[in-house]
Amino acid sequence: MSGVTQNEIEAAVAAVEAAAAMTAVAQGRLMAGDTLTKGDDSPVTVADFAAQAIVCRALVDRLGDVAVVGEETPDDLADRPGLLAATAALAGGAPNEVVASIALGGAEASAGGRYWTLDPIDGTKGFLRGDQYAIALALIDDGEVVLGVLGCPNLPNSDATHGALLVGVSGVATIRVLGSDLAVPIHVDNPATVADARFCESVESGHSNQRQSAEIARRLGIITEPYRIDSQCKYAAVARGDASIYLRLPTRADYVEKIWDHAAGKFLVECAGGVVTDVTGAPLDFGRGAQLAGNSGVVATSARFHDEVIVALQAVL
Repeated sequence: MSGVTQNEIEAAVAAVEAAAAMTAVAQGRLMAGDTLTKGDDSPVTVADFAAQAIVCRALVDRLGDVAVVGEETPDDLADRPGLLAATAALAGGAPNEVVASIALGGAEASAGGRYWTLDPIDGTKGFLRGDQYAIALALIDDGEVVLGVLGCPNLPNSDATHGALLVGVSGVATIRVLGSDLAVPIHVDNPATVADARFCESVESGHSNQRQSAEIARRLGIITEPYRIDSQCKYAAVARGDASIYLRLPTRADYVEKIWDHAAGKFLVECAGGVVTDVTGAPLDFGRGAQLAGNSGVVATSARFHDEVIVALQAVL
């Protein structure tokens, strides 16, 4: 496994910032009652496609020939001229150029090799209601995440502004206001006891078993109301100490997580001093392709009480 170059870090940050700026405009239009497409095409689909086009093109322009495993495919634009036109308008390019840029995200995830993985808009429902979402980009090398970047356009900052960019690399996690060059280190929370910890979980109950989360909290003596937030912003919340424990508990036995839903956030938490495993305590295995087929669920904590959380979780599951 090789190291991460400064050029890769700068390219990833620039790519995510560009996509974040576009999605913020698109979300603002939606909140103002505007539409992004004609007909019945989903507005978040347009923004998803446009964000993937922007990130992939930015990486290639800066780094040359790179492999990107993205969530979207240009096949979904075939024979849908209205959707393509709206996507091209948001992405700021000609339709054929935008299709080519989206297609750059069509690489195959592999057990070995070096590639990027991208979720162009993580947190669809949060995006649509004007709330939290994230552009999540990670670099994977030989099955290990080596760089994670999260763009969170609506995340509140300590200076009362909104919009944060978080980077995890080489064991260091930082945060900056979107559009700013001033990055400051962040660290996970360090509560005195597990009872002082705070849970972080999905707003949408369909994403995690909230009933089981409540029972785990009861067993651990945690009485603080959970911090509910959309998307990989949950990882950001744990990394910067807004919460101490993030649980994503399987809602059905056959569900398998996708790498782009967790790679960037997982690595960010680890760089901030936390621990991320599945519900059995096993490390997340990014060496099995596009899915975390060897894992079930996700548990991210600020480290000190991780084993205690796993024990309580196993008792409930």
